[in-house]
Amino acid sequence: MAKVYLGLGTNLGDKEANLRTAIYKLQERIGKLVSLSSFYETAPWGFESSNSFLNAAICLETQLAPLELLHATQEIEKELGRTKKSVNGVYSDRLIDIDILLYDDLVLQTPELTIPHPLMTERDFVMKPLVEIAGKVMHPVQKKALSALYKA
Repeated sequence: MAKVYLGLGTNLGDKEANLRTAIYKLQERIGKLVSLSSFYETAPWGFESSNSFLNAAICLETQLAPLELLHATQEIEKELGRTKKSVNGVYSDRLIDIDILLYDDLVLQTPELTIPHPLMTERDFVMKPLVEIAGKVMHPVQKKALSALYKA
């Protein structure tokens, strides 16, 4: 079983319900819940919007391989109403966003998936909930504890 850390975000509709539905579906399809962060209200990052985000981090144990995990999370996003992914750094409002942050201590770079998430340490909305549940976990590339990489 692999331990995977996912970042969740939503800034449209009933945000808490969006997160709770995503969490339910992740447990149903990905694996056993290990930990779940608090929900954090945050400002949009990388684009202008009048809609604040609600973000969280979750840790699950899974038997899915990394690309299977990616496809499962993308399917959940579609089911919850996400119609498009961000392309070339162009971000927009979304009903749900599920990002794979860490997969054990795996380092992976393919055209479809990069693990660890390449922008995670630059994003307060990712690091704050992630450090809450995984502060002692080592970043597999930077070789430092996540809590040491987070500049609160």
